[in-house]
Amino acid sequence: MTHDNTQWIRRYNPRGDAAVRLVCLPHAGGSASYFLPVARAMPAGIDVLAVQYPGRQDRLREPSLETIPDLADAVFTALLPWADRPLAFFGHSMGAAIAYEVARRFEREKGLTAAALFASGRRAPSTHRVETVHLRDDNGLMEDVRLLSGTDAAVLADEEMLSMVLPAIRVDYRAIETYVPEPGPALHCPVHVLVGDADPKVTVEEAAAWRAATEGPFELKVYPGGHFYLVDHQADVLHRIADALLAPPT
Repeated sequence: MTHDNTQWIRRYNPRGDAAVRLVCLPHAGGSASYFLPVARAMPAGIDVLAVQYPGRQDRLREPSLETIPDLADAVFTALLPWADRPLAFFGHSMGAAIAYEVARRFEREKGLTAAALFASGRRAPSTHRVETVHLRDDNGLMEDVRLLSGTDAAVLADEEMLSMVLPAIRVDYRAIETYVPEPGPALHCPVHVLVGDADPKVTVEEAAAWRAATEGPFELKVYPGGHFYLVDHQADVLHRIADALLAPPT
């Protein structure tokens, strides 16, 4: 089966005979290439699809989508040709909210339950914070980006490059900070939540509240670290994902 990979979906290490597809959704300001190490590290039974949002890298000239529902709708549509295998979702920060919304759409529109949802560095949909970073000026916005340590230091130090990525970062911040999930039924898939114990964007309690988002199995894993705890714990995170997706049914 052939697919159009030119826009939303990147496959850095295609696994045509894989049992499950792992869809990876980036954080605010992030891009598909962030998941290149994931595609290389996953065992043969997992085909990694990385989502590329508009407004960055090779989609730089395309306007960014401005709300989480709009992003989720577009990702859902882009993934329909890939649903010939079970789909699992891994999203970090803003990506976790989009992953949740895409999983909801597959259940609601297609009756397809995700193989699993891995929500990283994001509070549960049932929790709420008033967040206004997107209203700051450029320096204030970049202060928050630097605080979270998720963007390459070389990008932050290069004014020309920064001016290219800043619009997408601002739109993403606005999208996630104004996101309010619509009421609806709980998911039926397993939900695995991963969080750093010193994350300024989510407390362990806010992460644990994901339990209410599914009628399926639930697991919470707390790592030492901040919002990008997964940089220091990459091997364990990837091992945990692979185990959850490839473990024989009990």
